[in-house]
Amino acid sequence: MESIRQFLFEQQAAGVLPDMFQYGFLINSLAAALMIGPLLGGMGSLVVIKRLAFFSEAVGHAALTGIAIGILLGEPASHPFGGLFSFCLTFAVLLHWVKSRTAVPYDALVGVFLAVAIASGAALLLFVARKVNIHILENVLFGSILTVQDTDLAILAVITLLCMAAMLLFGNRALIATLSPEQAKVRGIRVNLYEYAFVLLIALITVAAVKIAGAILVGAMLLIPATTARLVTRNVMQFFWVNIVISTCCCVAGILLPMVFDLPVPSGAAIVLLASIGFVAAVGFNRIRSLA
Repeated sequence: MESIRQFLFEQQAAGVLPDMFQYGFLINSLAAALMIGPLLGGMGSLVVIKRLAFFSEAVGHAALTGIAIGILLGEPASHPFGGLFSFCLTFAVLLHWVKSRTAVPYDALVGVFLAVAIASGAALLLFVARKVNIHILENVLFGSILTVQDTDLAILAVITLLCMAAMLLFGNRALIATLSPEQAKVRGIRVNLYEYAFVLLIALITVAAVKIAGAILVGAMLLIPATTARLVTRNVMQFFWVNIVISTCCCVAGILLPMVFDLPVPSGAAIVLLASIGFVAAVGFNRIRSLA
């Protein structure tokens, strides 16, 4: 990563790139966006198909509690990865486990877990405030390009490789299990196993995206680009790839545009606003196409 930064610094000094590329944090954030954008897009397609939008929202809010737990256990405020990943993965698996063993409607169950996550985070913040500046946690809520470091990029790269490997090895089976669980069972596919694997991947990607999109807004990045892509595509393959393109473009533009126009807007808010503009445009396009 250092060699890439050095190369871009040289290009900026030579006048090839704009002045904003003299900042290392911008380069880190762009690298993160180029990894997290395709991940959010690819996984967002399945989230919309399986109607798990609020599940990712609940996991995103659980990240705040996980960070608070990590800090209370002595982890650095900028990298409380132990508490963050442990709590969010446990939260996701427990939610799915309860769902498979109760008759409570799934949206109501997610609402219960979401409320517990928010309440737990709010309670723990009082204790965290004694150890760190509480304003640091604003970056967790809304995302900040200033907080992305090499450690975050390394973890994100591992998650990206893990998701790519899972997609290449088990993508077709996972898609069948998603679109037609009964047919998947007839073919001998262990649907329940893929359900848990999918839940874990959502949790990993959600946690990985927290520093860019923010805990409150990361769920929107799984949902809005996928919904937009569904409006303008005609089959599953188009839906998948268009969603990846939209999500990646929103992530990159959400980081660059506030820098270009010197806007004091958190990266998460900028990314979601751009995605929302794309959604409105897609609704208009879809309406015009239906009338033509």
